[in-house]
Amino acid sequence: MPNALIDAYLDQLVTQRQLSPHTIDGYRRDLAQLSALAAAASGSDLPLLTHFQIRKFTAKLHGQGLNPRSIARKLSAWRGFFGWLAAHGELLASPLASNPVAGVKAPKRAKTLPKALSADDAVRLVSHHRSGVDAASLSASAPDQLCNRAMFELLYSSGLRVSELVGLDVRHTQQAGYASLGWLKLDQHEVTVTGKGKKVRDVPVGQPALDALRAWLAVRPQLLKAGDDCPNNGAALFVSGRGSRMSARLVQLRLKAHAQALGIPVNVHPHMLRHSFASHVLQSSGDLRAVQEMLGHSSIASTQVYTALDFMHLSKVYDAAHPRAGKK
Repeated sequence: MPNALIDAYLDQLVTQRQLSPHTIDGYRRDLAQLSALAAAASGSDLPLLTHFQIRKFTAKLHGQGLNPRSIARKLSAWRGFFGWLAAHGELLASPLASNPVAGVKAPKRAKTLPKALSADDAVRLVSHHRSGVDAASLSASAPDQLCNRAMFELLYSSGLRVSELVGLDVRHTQQAGYASLGWLKLDQHEVTVTGKGKKVRDVPVGQPALDALRAWLAVRPQLLKAGDDCPNNGAALFVSGRGSRMSARLVQLRLKAHAQALGIPVNVHPHMLRHSFASHVLQSSGDLRAVQEMLGHSSIASTQVYTALDFMHLSKVYDAAHPRAGKK
């Protein structure tokens, strides 16, 4: 019965709310864990769980070392599930008296700032090819190298999420069973992307990224598979060595390897380039609303975290330069 209720709930998230497969997978894992916790608690059925039991589950997860952000996500998934159960009492032997997750909060989490590269490191990262390869190897891997250069430049130039990057098509494409979620507009110097909440936005692309994209587009056909009729692959702006659409995981691995080859002493990931983009644009312009729009944040509060990074940058400059700063 519990699994049937969870399956029914997830089904309506797909059909009615049209959430992404990635989000659905997250809900499924969180609800499966709730079911396991309920089973371990004297075999309690999900509809019979109490507010006190939910609080105990939360404390148990925290005691196991799960971070507050993850606990908060699970509570949100559980709260939505019980809210749906309350609205569909016909599925239960007796209707829910109340949502047992209501009022349960995750442990407070320490405020952490996003990690951003320095402007010098960011530019060095995106503008250099990998060193240490011979001419023959470089020639053989040239399409992959040009693809990397274009992806890394675009991540930093436009502050894209990695999911938005790999979802880009060469141009807007719509045919039976397929429609572009994002696409390159080279002549307009911008990309159109679909972000969180299916929010569509246009983001400008800088000249170095445009140059890198043109170089990549010139060799991109070499990686496309002849006779591949899959529009998801054929339309993709970035493709792997196998000719299929680039995956987020492969972008992560390529960027990490590239940063290590350059000797950048931090664990570089695609979202760090997004943080670097936001921080550096804000430092230069001070225009928080413009940064919010380019990042696709629905709330200005999500963007304001970068003002702290900007202040940290100013503090370092002050401490290093002002004769009365009191620090050497």
